[in-house]
Amino acid sequence: MFGLDSLLQPDEIEIRNTVRKFASERIRPFIAQWFEDGTLPARKLAKELGSLGVLGMHLDGYECAGMSATAYGLACLELEAVDSGIRSLVSVQGSLAMFAIHRWGSEEQKHTWLPSMARGDAIGCFGLTEADFGSNPAGMRTTAKNDGEDWVLNGTKMWITNGSIADVAVIWARTDDGIRGFVVPTNTPGFSAPEIKNKVSLRASVTSELVLDDVRLPASAMLPLAEGLRGPLTCLNEARFGIVFGAIGAARDCLDSAVEYSLTREVFDKPLAGYQLTQAKIADMALEVGKGHLLAYQLGRLKDSVGLTPEQVSAGKLNNVREAIEVARTCRTILGANGITLEYPVMRHANNLESVLTYEGTSEMHQLTIGKAMTGEAAFR
Repeated sequence: MFGLDSLLQPDEIEIRNTVRKFASERIRPFIAQWFEDGTLPARKLAKELGSLGVLGMHLDGYECAGMSATAYGLACLELEAVDSGIRSLVSVQGSLAMFAIHRWGSEEQKHTWLPSMARGDAIGCFGLTEADFGSNPAGMRTTAKNDGEDWVLNGTKMWITNGSIADVAVIWARTDDGIRGFVVPTNTPGFSAPEIKNKVSLRASVTSELVLDDVRLPASAMLPLAEGLRGPLTCLNEARFGIVFGAIGAARDCLDSAVEYSLTREVFDKPLAGYQLTQAKIADMALEVGKGHLLAYQLGRLKDSVGLTPEQVSAGKLNNVREAIEVARTCRTILGANGITLEYPVMRHANNLESVLTYEGTSEMHQLTIGKAMTGEAAFR
């Protein structure tokens, strides 16, 4: 409908098709069962994704692929078209944990962790959010105190993707000199990561609490270049960029499923697709999915050329997730009762998108970010 491939370079189409084929063959046949069981073979998948080259693929050096932001976005789109949990695994690994080390870390930290993370041999997580401090990370209670040559960390982090399976955690903590980041091997005494169960969203994803109980680290564990909230917020913008693409992948998958279903389901002796109300829904959703692609592609081009502002990332995340979840809900109405089963992907995507709607910045926070950019007035408090 939008001639989207005309906006992509041949190598970008090749990357997209490669990831789509991998996701279709290696993930899609199993994802419904993983979702139902509330499990994910994350370590095995990480190695396969590492071999595919998508872990930290937009980073340069240290065995990272060095691809464009747009190519990375297309990979996120194809992975989330299968399930948001898979894209979350890749986003947290590459755009949060790896990016934090790549952007803010020492050469020693980069050489120690990035190659193995790019291969999927080591898994990372990103510890910023706390139970009482999501939208306001400045209020975090996790502390890092000097003790001779060492740092001692205490506190808890919540809703941490990959936490229970991670080999390394990037932890943000309050010090006497402000908020700083630390690279924490998860086998350090005092570190634990109990998994969070009983989720009805992102079930094919590992979500954990991180507990730091007198975790002692050498001075070299601090990320030397990250001072204050600029460090973690820069990482969050990297992850949000992937969501701009990923969410529209979930919406596309829902739409494809609903169209296919409408052509085979007969109502009053003709296909459901032959009714005007069904076609009106499909037409409206096709417009939103197409516009979501255009917005994602535009932000990708900007990121690859002049860079993105935080409010531009907020505009992309707010729009595409909000529209994706509406598409998923509307597709469910086309599928009727069948839409609530795991035989079809629609309700699974809808449940996942409920989490995507609020993580990496709630809709309200992105609205306020855009509002500040438009008016010059900060309304966060």
